[in-house]
Amino acid sequence: MNVPQTILQVFNRYLQAGGEEASVDRIQRHIALRHEVPRCFFESASWTGPEAPHRLAQTRRFFYNAESARQFEARVQETGASAALFHNIYPVGSPSLYHSALRQRLPVIQYLHNYRPFSVGGSLFYDGKVQTAPLHGDYLGEIRAGAWQGRLKSALCALMLRRLHRSGWLESVKAWVCISQFMADCLAQHGCVPRERLHVLLHSWDAMPEPPAHEDDGYYLYLGRLIPEKGIHEMIAAWHELRRQLGEKTPALHIAGDGPLADAVKQAAVDNPSIQPLGHIHGAAKHDALRRCRALIAPSLWWEPLGLIIYEAYDHAKPALAARSGGLAETVQHGQTGLLHPPGDISGIVQDVLTLESMPTQQRQQLGTQGRAWLLQETAVRTWQDRFDAILETIR
Repeated sequence: MNVPQTILQVFNRYLQAGGEEASVDRIQRHIALRHEVPRCFFESASWTGPEAPHRLAQTRRFFYNAESARQFEARVQETGASAALFHNIYPVGSPSLYHSALRQRLPVIQYLHNYRPFSVGGSLFYDGKVQTAPLHGDYLGEIRAGAWQGRLKSALCALMLRRLHRSGWLESVKAWVCISQFMADCLAQHGCVPRERLHVLLHSWDAMPEPPAHEDDGYYLYLGRLIPEKGIHEMIAAWHELRRQLGEKTPALHIAGDGPLADAVKQAAVDNPSIQPLGHIHGAAKHDALRRCRALIAPSLWWEPLGLIIYEAYDHAKPALAARSGGLAETVQHGQTGLLHPPGDISGIVQDVLTLESMPTQQRQQLGTQGRAWLLQETAVRTWQDRFDAILETIR
């Protein structure tokens, strides 16, 4: 095992906590079992309300926030950190943190939860499909699409990213941590990062000691944001086709989540009684929905870096029906832990559901059991710690 080190974790919290912040907390807990992990956090909320900086000052600090750099440097001195672990640093942290790390000769490990800093919106998804132009520094399409909080802010973000990539400050990053092999291959293929600095580290997971007693109420469950890149329209269209083919025997689709397409989901439920909107659920309600579903469905169109919802399904010993998109194709083994369909293929979703419906109960249950076995093997905390320590060795 490596000699314990002090690794300063750096993160700019979003206005609303989500999956990335939960991952940041989990990463901190698991590293802290072997190393010291003090924190340097920035708050997006500090730029809202009556005490917020003037808009012009915010714009300037978005490009280079000297105050954030000073806060970061103070934390490095206080803690004696030998490395920094960056997650999201926008908007308050700003690229000044990379510059500061470079000046201090402090090696940075950059954890990539999405495709920023190579994409304005972080998803590479606009105009209804995945686009690779941003990986080559062409952000015009993302600006036109308003990929990050509208066109004006997208344009500012594009200018900031272009300046960052030309500044040389990213040389402070000695290890880029990708949460799927797909993500690492994508960044290497498009020349975003030297391959020797790319590392693959799937998220760890605190699995339940035992899965809940098996229940299957026959419905399929979607959990996530209600946004186009998640394949919401295609999933709804597939359920309309299933209703056309099966009539009253169509299995139910429960859609849990919130977002811009919430009204479209409600309308789909009016048109198709097999669709049931659940709104945003969490805690016990989420656990109960997973415990009683037949399978999870993840029909994403964008290149999901990993898809932690698959972990949650496996933790409950449930199979997953997913698009063969990004990291989803690594966490779902076709025919072993679930079924995969081409992204955006409505008939593929229909066929996956029909295939699962035709399986004997024991065979469906076996898919979920094998999913949980994969989870326990691939995301064990000790295995993750060993892999993280191996990355740590490379930045010395």
